[in-house]
Amino acid sequence: MLRRLVVTALATTATAALAASPAASAAPLPLPPLPLLDGGGSSSHDHLTVTVAHNGETDGTYVLECHPAGGNHPQILQACDRLDRLTTGDKDPFAPVPPGAPCSMIDGGRPTARVTGTWAGRPVDATYNRHNGCEIKRWNVFVPVLPGAR
Repeated sequence: MLRRLVVTALATTATAALAASPAASAAPLPLPPLPLLDGGGSSSHDHLTVTVAHNGETDGTYVLECHPAGGNHPQILQACDRLDRLTTGDKDPFAPVPPGAPCSMIDGGRPTARVTGTWAGRPVDATYNRHNGCEIKRWNVFVPVLPGAR
């Protein structure tokens, strides 16, 4: 709704300004693209902090920004692309394993990760581990957002 009001107001103002100008008979100049606005009025982008532990050389904290791409994540474009593909409809790509899900008791080691920030306009605070088959699968689906397990 806010976007519609902003677009309408800017378009009305630009049309009125062009009509009042002496060059109104010339072809109108295209309007610059509008920034996407979130509820707070700031530019909308996806910003995540990924913290990895107990995974060897990939341990650390990484910033991943998408739309536009940026940060210090080692695979920015691939990670943003993966998240875009996982984000469909109302599906939450960061959802935990459902309680009571049947999971194999495979131990995938000690790696853990936490992802916080904002994705698709929603807050994110998700934790990952490799303690059973379901958690291993959930981790693997997120590669390259999360590093491959070592």
